[in-house]
Amino acid sequence: MAGGTFKAQNKTRPGAYINFKGVSQPLSSLGTRGIVTMPVALSWGAEITELLSTELLDGGSLPKIGYTAFDEEAQLIREALKHCYKAVIYRLDIGGTKATAVLENLVATAKYAGTVGNEISISVTENEDKFDVITTFRGIERDRQTVSTIAELMPNDWVVFSGTGGLEAQAGVTMSSGTNGTISQSTYATYLDKIKSYNWDTMGIPYETEATNANIITFIKNMREVIGKKVQAVLYNAEADYEGIISVNQGYATASEVISPTSFVAYIAGLTAGSSADTSNTYHVIDGAVSITYPEGIAPYGDEDIEDALKQGKLVLSTRRDGAIVIEQDINTLHTFTPEKGYAFSKNRVIRTLDEINNSVALIFERNYIGKVSNNADGRNIFKSDIISYLNDLQAISAIQNFDSAVDIQVEAGQNIDSVAANLAIQPVDSMEKLYMTVLVG
Repeated sequence: MAGGTFKAQNKTRPGAYINFKGVSQPLSSLGTRGIVTMPVALSWGAEITELLSTELLDGGSLPKIGYTAFDEEAQLIREALKHCYKAVIYRLDIGGTKATAVLENLVATAKYAGTVGNEISISVTENEDKFDVITTFRGIERDRQTVSTIAELMPNDWVVFSGTGGLEAQAGVTMSSGTNGTISQSTYATYLDKIKSYNWDTMGIPYETEATNANIITFIKNMREVIGKKVQAVLYNAEADYEGIISVNQGYATASEVISPTSFVAYIAGLTAGSSADTSNTYHVIDGAVSITYPEGIAPYGDEDIEDALKQGKLVLSTRRDGAIVIEQDINTLHTFTPEKGYAFSKNRVIRTLDEINNSVALIFERNYIGKVSNNADGRNIFKSDIISYLNDLQAISAIQNFDSAVDIQVEAGQNIDSVAANLAIQPVDSMEKLYMTVLVG
């Protein structure tokens, strides 16, 4: 049985999670991270699919993407969902054809285009004065409908029925002619346009395309700086020098499979999406990893190579002294520092804290204040109190430190009658990474 206390309302298991507080619950609450988005070439599924990590394990993913966690074809999605709870998947291969089967008067058409539809079969068996129409996928019955006529049949997760007249008993007919679509640069542009309206934390592009990387970098900068939605993207071997972009060019191998450097993008995207503001992934252990993989023609990194990569803003893997494969440092690609954006902005834990504040305060204001609260001293004090309560929560989990509500936040009237001006000073917390110890002997 699950239980205990909670930092945010994001528990998976049923149970009682109880905190004791001496005041009523404020309007603010910590944001809940854990949503990754990726464009993936699939052989089944809608254009955009929202998939929970639990569905990949319990079979709920089968009607959505045609695979489960145990299928090799689901490697990218499996890697992405190892450390976050939901993936918003865009199907890259657009077009294609839907598999079909004809059983006398009955026509069955696959719900989605793709070759997975060719693994569906339809059969009709007599059931007293009616008929059972059975949909089978990979040899397992997925749907059974008992009807008298074709018109009574309802669509299921796999097929749509059509035709007129009565039914006739017929052995299983395997559907055929399902094909996958094609992928082009314009497909990525469509993905970026449509994914704007979804809620997600980190994007992963698990493919090697320089042109796509350039478009993603521009897109993320626009999301963060123009739209105001603080998100990050993980790319393969990207040159960005920007806190919103994480770059990887290694992978790993377990005893049973190889995760290529491009596929490792999915792992880091999911890990980043699922990491909270009080968590650093420096020295995060890659469970099951026995070795580090590199792109063809690239020699394994030595100590100097790792140091050079870190200076260039690359997130790299290394081998800890006990043999574990770990993330050397949880950083993004920012490596040219300025007075406005110093070294701290290269650390992903710090960026998660800053992004958490941006996204959560914006949501608090949109949900509870816009058009609802008067822009006078009382209204602004209510808003200030709500933000203070939220920042105290962040300080309680060590995401920020040394916050003094008496001096570090001001909420005042803006230049226009309907505007509010807020000034906030915060000090993000990072994790311990470097030990400098002097030992005096004798």
